[in-house]
Amino acid sequence: MDSPLGVWNTFTAAFSQAAVPNVTWLELLLSLAAATALSVPRRSWRYFGLLATAVHELGHAFAAVTSGQRLSGIRLRLDHSGTTTTYSRSRLAAAWSCFWGYPVPALVGAAFVWCGVTGWGAAATAVSMVLLAVSLLFLRNLAGFLITIAAMAGAGGLTFLATASVAAHAAVIFGVALLVAAVRDLAKLTHVHLRRRDRLGSSDAYLLYRATSVPSVVWIAIFSVIVAGSWLAAWLPVSRILLGGT
Repeated sequence: MDSPLGVWNTFTAAFSQAAVPNVTWLELLLSLAAATALSVPRRSWRYFGLLATAVHELGHAFAAVTSGQRLSGIRLRLDHSGTTTTYSRSRLAAAWSCFWGYPVPALVGAAFVWCGVTGWGAAATAVSMVLLAVSLLFLRNLAGFLITIAAMAGAGGLTFLATASVAAHAAVIFGVALLVAAVRDLAKLTHVHLRRRDRLGSSDAYLLYRATSVPSVVWIAIFSVIVAGSWLAAWLPVSRILLGGT
């Protein structure tokens, strides 16, 4: 077993840029297939969707903290639902934290892809492990703890046990999976507004409408633009490598 100093050295080494991984068209297609296998089939989504929900709720939480709100707690449930409870006297601040749910999985996914193809894959997993550890302080139910600890175990395994190359490829796959998940959740949100209006009370777009009087369709459109922009942002560094650019 490594000494505490050895563990610390391994952790800090993760924040050094590694060699840029060799990404081919075949590997990119395989990564996309693996990511889709995590995010699309019901059996795999049953588990990966829990992580996507955690990222969604952490987006709310981070926006709340950075806008000066008091974060009371986060609850993650096994049915893919979640709740982030905040307190604020400002309607604008409350709307700000409400907004950053659906866009965040796509933004985080794009960041993971960028880190993976630029040599910072291990750093991305290390940062994720730390952020997940901090989020434990705000979790208020058992399912939330189980989901977060499982995610921490995965991030920790990649940080301390995997090679830089493996961490890079895992970051790309995870990033693309989050991007696919963001599209899936956005489609689900749109379905609620079109076909399941009895569930509008759980819709961030509807809550934003209630807080700002801006129609829900506008918020869904903004979510869609950010998700599409995240896909583009993820593609750009990959395309430079595939096309032999810098």
